[in-house]
Amino acid sequence: MYWKYLLYILQHKWYVWHECLKSRQFIHGLTHDLSKFLPSEFFPYARYFYGPFPPGPEQTRAFQHACTLHKRRNKHHWDYWLTAEGQPEPMPEKYLRQMLADWRAMSRKFGGSVHDTWLNKKDTMTLHPQTRAMIEALLNESS
Repeated sequence: MYWKYLLYILQHKWYVWHECLKSRQFIHGLTHDLSKFLPSEFFPYARYFYGPFPPGPEQTRAFQHACTLHKRRNKHHWDYWLTAEGQPEPMPEKYLRQMLADWRAMSRKFGGSVHDTWLNKKDTMTLHPQTRAMIEALLNESS
């Protein structure tokens, strides 16, 4: 179970690395999702995705906590840019580009496209209007 999850992380990081190279984000390509190797994220994610199915309530709670930690630790997640009151702050372009690289890497693994990801997620994301406009502009730029 842990070996499979480790391989998944490494493959994801490889895909993100390639996407980051395209936008000249060399450092982020190397540092992307390093927090997933921390025990507080690694073990709950591995047990949730590769443990006995369906995940039990304890596994689900641990995964949800690990997911929250991950989003709080990584600025390329839109959730990072929510205030304590849940209000969105503008997301700097650097992190927007990293988020899109992450989405492209996920699309490479699971199919679809970054545009599909945006269309599927945009109505559930709490984004600052400036951030929303920048995402649209970057996606149009890459079409």
